[in-house]
Amino acid sequence: MVHTLTQEQARRIALRGQLLTAERPAGIVETIDALTILPIDPTSAIAPSVDLILWSRLGWPYSPADLVRLFEEDRAVFEWGGFYRAMTDLPLLLPEMRRRPESQRAREWLAANDAFRRDALTRLRAEGPLHPVDLPDTAQVSWRSSGWTDNRNSQQLLEMLVLCGDVAVSSRDAAGRLYDVADRVYPADVPQLSDEDAARERGERRLAALGIARAKGLAQPIEPIAAGELGEAAVVEGLDGVWRVDPEALAHVDEFEPRTALLSPLDRAVFDRRRLEELFGYEYILEMYKPAAKRRWGYFALPILHGDRFVGKLDARADRKAGVLRVHAVHEDEPFDDVMRAGVDREIGDLARWLELAPVGAGLG
Repeated sequence: MVHTLTQEQARRIALRGQLLTAERPAGIVETIDALTILPIDPTSAIAPSVDLILWSRLGWPYSPADLVRLFEEDRAVFEWGGFYRAMTDLPLLLPEMRRRPESQRAREWLAANDAFRRDALTRLRAEGPLHPVDLPDTAQVSWRSSGWTDNRNSQQLLEMLVLCGDVAVSSRDAAGRLYDVADRVYPADVPQLSDEDAARERGERRLAALGIARAKGLAQPIEPIAAGELGEAAVVEGLDGVWRVDPEALAHVDEFEPRTALLSPLDRAVFDRRRLEELFGYEYILEMYKPAAKRRWGYFALPILHGDRFVGKLDARADRKAGVLRVHAVHEDEPFDDVMRAGVDREIGDLARWLELAPVGAGLG
């Protein structure tokens, strides 16, 4: 059976999957569990993306210190592949960890540096957690690349061993990540799933978080955004092709309580730009890598959600030295009515209060 959805229903399914309705999630772990991943990125023009993503779901009760505690002390959250994840998802990742590293070049480099690997694990066991600079570089063969990893053997080794599941990120400090042997970070007696069962459940959880997705999508090395043949088939009125929809979302297709939200550019709700344009008719490009003169919306403009539509972009920066959230512009994709403007102003004010800054600048009502 192929379901037929209106564009409004499809948008609302996507937003409900991403917890972007008036019904707020209960807490940090519940939010990460529902979203499945939180992308880790150091850019903090306003706040780090992990914090913006959680604030946009939880609102003022969210505190970055609570995420740190859940990650470093409670071990309810772990880091793998550039994302924070709920620890309950670890069994779904273990089969993939066993297949890592995937590239022949990386496998050959690890094999050539087996003594280096054993030295590192012994040092971590005895002294960890450690920064990469704390590990003596005893590599027999140096890692070569055209990027920042060239000759950074200890860093490269630890990253590979994290992907393999032998090492885990234990915590972070001002100097960066600290690594430890995995059994001091991950729980014991983790359920063992087959490759097939883990891949299926991981895919089903991903589709539930997206709500609706294409069978094929942009290739992603760690966390795909395509649905494959999971879920149920649906067509969306006015759009070409067939989509895959989370069955649970279909059961609640007309349940939607709207709200206004400001999102990180790295938010999963807007990450797939093609899907974003198809479902929402919304154009967005992250312009931080563009020269200032060529930016249309700003260095780290936040997509603005109102109800089930993305209606503009917020160009703002946190100036902590001055104690203000500087609003350079509120770009309106369509003219805001009084209700939209009030909702956007309220969100900007809430964001500033959460940051403990005063909102100043253009576009504020």
